[in-house]
Amino acid sequence: MFWKQTSSWKRYNLELNFKLAKLANVENEQIQDYNAPLKKQLDSLTAESAKSSPDNPPWNSWIALLVWLASVFFIAVVPSIGVLIYLASTGINLNDSAKITGAIQNDPTSLLVNVICVIPAHILTLLLAWLVVTKSRKYSFREMLGWEWGGFRFLHLLGIVVGFFIFAAILGYFVPEQENEFLKMLRSSRTIVFVVALIATFSAPIVEEVVYRGVLYSAFQRTFGVAAAVSLVTILFAAVHVPQYYPSYASIFVICLLSLVITLIRVKSGNLFPCIVLHTIFNGIQSLLLIIEPYLRQAAEKAQPAFWQ
Repeated sequence: MFWKQTSSWKRYNLELNFKLAKLANVENEQIQDYNAPLKKQLDSLTAESAKSSPDNPPWNSWIALLVWLASVFFIAVVPSIGVLIYLASTGINLNDSAKITGAIQNDPTSLLVNVICVIPAHILTLLLAWLVVTKSRKYSFREMLGWEWGGFRFLHLLGIVVGFFIFAAILGYFVPEQENEFLKMLRSSRTIVFVVALIATFSAPIVEEVVYRGVLYSAFQRTFGVAAAVSLVTILFAAVHVPQYYPSYASIFVICLLSLVITLIRVKSGNLFPCIVLHTIFNGIQSLLLIIEPYLRQAAEKAQPAFWQ
């Protein structure tokens, strides 16, 4: 009886092991089946990452256009919110639009708050652009935008900027600059001049180039072709600056020309980095001139009587 029980137990063990082995084989086959599409997706992702580049970005034109619209929204809304918060702290009734308009136009502090709030607007824009360009950290931000010189050198870009200033000076001689909102803001206080110079030199070139020559151009040239992309980016870049400089047509024309030249540099180099460098040099020289302009004017006024004597 004990032998029979032992034999039955062995038989049971053998049958159980056979079933487990069979089940294991089935599970292994199922695991392979499940892994097959996963492996295919990984291979596809690797191939896509390998072929992605500044001229073949992992975002489309609709996404690029949304990034641009968001950048315009941030630059319009964030400073306005900051100014409203400041005016509310001074006790102004926010339901009285006339008082709000008057305070914004006549209160230098409200203008300063408006300018300072451009910085968080730029941060939000750059963060959104980073999420789009990297696809939430799947791609390299620098590689997808192009962080090489692309055949250009610093002296090349410096020469282009110097040529720009010579052209702008000649144009300004024949077409004097008209009164505009930007000039009014700069004359409101010297503090605003320094803040504008800081933003124009260190913040605006990076943010604007990432949006226009980075996100927009990269997608547009793949969808519409190089010529159409250059035209669209140039127009959009100039359009957002028109409210600041209108009706100074000479300044608007220079901005359009600057946008065209920087976009052509993006086409020629295939990289965003030289665009950022040129934009920074241009804005930096302008900012320096804004800061030293009163001192230059005083020196010219002192030298003028001696010259005529």
